Amino acid sequence: MNETHRYQSCQAGACDADRRAFIRQVTLFAAGLVAGSSGLAAADALPIANGEALTKAGDEITYPVPAADGVTIDRDNAVIIVRIQGKVMAFNLSCPHQNAAVRWKAAEMRFECTKHDSVYTADGIYTSGRATRNMDRFTIKRDGNKIIVNVAQMISSDEQKAVWDKAFVAL
Repeated sequence: MNETHRYQSCQAGACDADRRAFIRQVTLFAAGLVAGSSGLAAADALPIANGEALTKAGDEITYPVPAADGVTIDRDNAVIIVRIQGKVMAFNLSCPHQNAAVRWKAAEMRFECTKHDSVYTADGIYTSGRATRNMDRFTIKRDGNKIIVNVAQMISSDEQKAVWDKAFVAL
């Protein structure tokens, strides 16, 4: 093919269509590689969901009981709901070190501080980083198919260890 013919084809938009098709194929291939390489970890990972309160009355926020093990984050109210191993717990969204938000890393099944990389297990237990204690829990109770979190009653594991240990709802 001579240079003039190739230039005319590209002017007609053929090169752009070929480029888009190529990029789409490469993107799908890369996504498949990522999904395949993390398949084992992802199968064991607790899923994450963005949550919203059913109701809020004063300091009490009502949520549905999670249907399955997983992590639900309610950014509006700074509450994390975790269902794991037959228990539901409610955590403060902030790291106890300097109140930066924590994020859920599903593949590693842990929380991490966005500021200083402190690491916590799914049930809020501190494992490494600058923090010196577990994530703060809220008091929680069950009412039928709902859970009620009292955000005014935050429990610190270093000050109220026995209360912190019992701050969950058994399913």
